[in-house]
Amino acid sequence: MHENEVPVPDELVRRLVDEQFPAYRGLPLSRLPPIGTDHQLFRLGEDLLVRLPRIDWAADQAHSDWTWLPLLAPHLPLTVPVPVGLGEPAHGYPFAWTIVPWIEGENPTDDNVDRVACATELGRFVRTLRGIDAMGGPLKTERSRGVPLAACDDWVREWTAKAGDRLDQRAVLAVWEDALAAPLWPHDPVWLAGDIQPGNVIVRDGRTVGVIDFGALGLGDPAVELMPCWMWFTDPASRAAYRDAVGLGEDAWRRGRGWALVPAVSGLTYYEETSPFHAQLAAAAIAEAIAEFGARLG
Repeated sequence: MHENEVPVPDELVRRLVDEQFPAYRGLPLSRLPPIGTDHQLFRLGEDLLVRLPRIDWAADQAHSDWTWLPLLAPHLPLTVPVPVGLGEPAHGYPFAWTIVPWIEGENPTDDNVDRVACATELGRFVRTLRGIDAMGGPLKTERSRGVPLAACDDWVREWTAKAGDRLDQRAVLAVWEDALAAPLWPHDPVWLAGDIQPGNVIVRDGRTVGVIDFGALGLGDPAVELMPCWMWFTDPASRAAYRDAVGLGEDAWRRGRGWALVPAVSGLTYYEETSPFHAQLAAAAIAEAIAEFGARLG
C-alpha cells in the first residue's frame, strides 16, 4: 500500500512475542487480513491482539497508546484497547509495537446495529473524551488532525491540483475556503480521537461497545470529531444524531467539513492504485462535503 512499507512476516512476529513476552509463548498466532492503512494485526490466542506499525508515520502510536489509554479509559463510556504489553524494535523490525486485549464483536453495518443509535453513542464518546482533563497530553502539531486548518492549506491545494479531473476543483476549494474562514476554536485544546469511522468501531449484539485505533489521539480542535458527518453518518437522521451528541456549534461544523476534505483530497489519488476501496471512500467524502455545503448555501 505504501512505497516504504515495512514487511511484517509471521515468523518475525512469533519471534518478537516469544522473546519479549514469554508468558504468551506458544499461544496460537494468526495474521488478520489488512484492515487499515498503517498497522498489521495478529490474533494472539483467544483474548489478545498484536499491533505492529508497518509505516513510519505510525511509529509513535505504540508509546502513545501505552502512555495515555490507561489514563483515559476509566472515564470513557465505551471500551478502548488499553495495551497489556509494549514491545520494542528487534531483529530488523524498527518500531515499537503493542499487545492489546481482543474486543469481541464486528465493525458496524446497517445489518448489525441501528445507525442512529450508533451515531448517538459515538457522539457521546467523543464529547466525553474532550471533557477529560488534558493531563499534559500531546498537543497536535504540523498537519495532524486537530491543528488550526490553515496548517493544511498548502496540502489541500496541492492534492486538489494533483487530483485533476477526478474531482470538481472549484467546488472543493469553495468548501475549503469556507472552512478556513470559520472562527478558530476559542478554548484550550481538548482530547481528540480523530478517526471515528466504521473500521475503528466495534459492535456486539446490536450495541456499540468499543472504539479502537487511537493513532490520531491528542489535544487540539474538536471540530475534527465531526468528520464522520461527511464520511459515514451521511443520512439526515444519523448525521443529526451524531452532531447533537457531539455538541459543537456552527463554527466547528464549518471547520469539520474542512477536516473531512484534508484526508480525502489526498487519499483520492494516493490510494487509487494501491487501495481502490480507500480511494472510493475519499471520493464519497468529497462529494458529500460539496453537496452538504451547496445545500446550506441554497
